[in-house]
Amino acid sequence: MNVPRACDLGLIGCDACGKVLQARQHAEHCPRCDAPLRRRKPDSLVRSWALLLSAAILYVPANLLPIMHTVQLLNVEHSTILSGVVLLWKNGSWDLAIIVFVASIVVPLVKIVCLALLLLTAQSGSTWAPRERTQLYRVLEFIGHWSMLDVFVVALLMTLVHFGKFAQVEAGAGVVAFCAVVVLTMLASMSFDPRLIWDQQTDRDAARP
Repeated sequence: MNVPRACDLGLIGCDACGKVLQARQHAEHCPRCDAPLRRRKPDSLVRSWALLLSAAILYVPANLLPIMHTVQLLNVEHSTILSGVVLLWKNGSWDLAIIVFVASIVVPLVKIVCLALLLLTAQSGSTWAPRERTQLYRVLEFIGHWSMLDVFVVALLMTLVHFGKFAQVEAGAGVVAFCAVVVLTMLASMSFDPRLIWDQQTDRDAARP
């Protein structure tokens, strides 16, 4: 059974407020919020790929460059995210180590891989598991609302991983790269149009006798 799309019924939805209305050529803006009305986000795949590739490139220096410099008397230490996790684990704070590892290393990598999967399947016109891919996109959107917690976790790590009363902690270049990864993955997810997942599926169903 073919399920008609909104465009087949002459309907269009507003990306900003969700209002659904009859599509007319002269209706270029939503009457509720005045946002532009578009059946698909323009250049969705191109913009999402550009943002995602930038995030993937910056993910490497975000984990290799030091996120903080600890100065204690005549001793200077440079700590990356992973070395901070190891130090927390050795000091017995295994729960904090797990939180920092998951939020700062695993979650950004998983978001990059999942977004790449959605982009590849949408660009190739794949009809594989459209419902599951849509649910995956919703999960990424939900995680995106909490993405800045990753930055908070890194800030927490900078606060915890230093020793002594006379220690001075300064932010390193890794913090900038990490924040860029978080922001770029959020923008890449927002730029992706999940309706592209269903276009090929609908066309295939319509071609069946």
